[in-house]
Amino acid sequence: RTMNTFAALATFVGSAAAFQAPASLMAKSASQVSMFAEGDIGVTPPLGVFDPLGLIETRDMRRYEIMEIKHGRAAMLGFLHVIAIEAGVRVPGYLSTSQNLKFEDVPAGCFASLEAVPTAGWLQIMVLTCMQEAGTGFASKPQTDDAEAGDIALDSWVRYDDPETKTFKLNAERQ
Repeated sequence: RTMNTFAALATFVGSAAAFQAPASLMAKSASQVSMFAEGDIGVTPPLGVFDPLGLIETRDMRRYEIMEIKHGRAAMLGFLHVIAIEAGVRVPGYLSTSQNLKFEDVPAGCFASLEAVPTAGWLQIMVLTCMQEAGTGFASKPQTDDAEAGDIALDSWVRYDDPETKTFKLNAERQ
């Protein structure tokens, strides 16, 4: 029994070490992160800028910031969708009139709901997603170089002009 416990502990320690960056990279990245100052957006206590592999200096960070915002928004919408479906919220009407399938007939489970939606429905979802990504969908515009990262909404969207308020709100989302 002691041998089994020791073997399990050794396996756990070995697998945890797989997620640790090599010491040479860790020491190197600490000296490279000089382009950020305390108070910048994304620099949060206690870690500051977390970049154990030193990728910030070698990548187009604006592109990654735009992608992070876009995919974060999609994940939040997906999460809210799951919560609403599990709570019993259903859109009235038909999902597919040709198959006589109503929205309320779609089950709440992950795989069951995937199988219940017709192929044409999934194609419509993919087309809408691609249109939103390209900035040609409803209530959106393409990302431009002169706009803030993630600012793809039309002019009716609320924007914070006060830099202190904006920094506070953005850092609060990342903690």
